[in-house]
Amino acid sequence: MLPQRLKKAITDNPKKLANLIDLVNLPSTVREFVGQSQISRLGCFVRVWSYIKENNLQDPNNKNVVNCDEKLRSILLGKPRVELAELPALIKLHFPKEPK
Repeated sequence: MLPQRLKKAITDNPKKLANLIDLVNLPSTVREFVGQSQISRLGCFVRVWSYIKENNLQDPNNKNVVNCDEKLRSILLGKPRVELAELPALIKLHFPKEPK
């Protein structure tokens, strides 16, 4: 079940949803991380989040911060620490906008 605010955003602008779920050919660094040649932006975010949880990369003192290992650093611009709020924007950089 989607939150009301998200439902309204999707019905007002269906392109927002399409941008999240459209399959995209990935650059080599993300392709190696994800293990697929095509994935949606949402799917990529879910994979990154799963990787963070499986490898206990969240800072134990501040759960809003992720301590990146080498593999995660390769797709997050080499940053050693990333705020959770930054993750979607950093992942979005690997998904170029389609020309109109």
